[in-house]
Amino acid sequence: MESSTASGGLARFNTLDEPAALAVLHEVCASRAWAERLVAARPYARDGDLYAESDAATAALTTADLTEAMAGHPPIGRPKPGDATSSREQRGMAGASAELRAEMLELNLAYQEKFGHVFLVCATGRTGEQMRDAVRERIGNPAGREREIVRTELGKINRIRLGRLVEDEPPGTAGG
Repeated sequence: MESSTASGGLARFNTLDEPAALAVLHEVCASRAWAERLVAARPYARDGDLYAESDAATAALTTADLTEAMAGHPPIGRPKPGDATSSREQRGMAGASAELRAEMLELNLAYQEKFGHVFLVCATGRTGEQMRDAVRERIGNPAGREREIVRTELGKINRIRLGRLVEDEPPGTAGG
């Protein structure tokens, strides 16, 4: 995914006006501070420069910014209706048994009760069982440790989504 040159998608992103660029980035990450930092650093010469800026912006998020970013993510096992991105990312839950879905709901609620926010994990490529095991493991974490794990997972999600943004095919023209 990391390219030494600018992709067609990156060139298009570099030329968007600020409101359009912010709107596109809001679909990647709901943190306004993250999006504003990425827009302010344009133009990007290479895809890798965009990813590096994303990583730096994610690392710099305040607690409030991180909370804002997490609010843009649906609970695991319950993608937003009509949201192709969250459905694709949570594909591992699509064929989950009713028992696993019920367990995930219970774990999600317990996690949210403990930490005050949705359980966030980079779900791309994970099975339902792997996501369940991750929440089981992480629910015992102290709040500060969990917040940093969430930041790391958010960074992974942002990179995957930015990768789709900078693909050479304009949105809506590929099988995506």
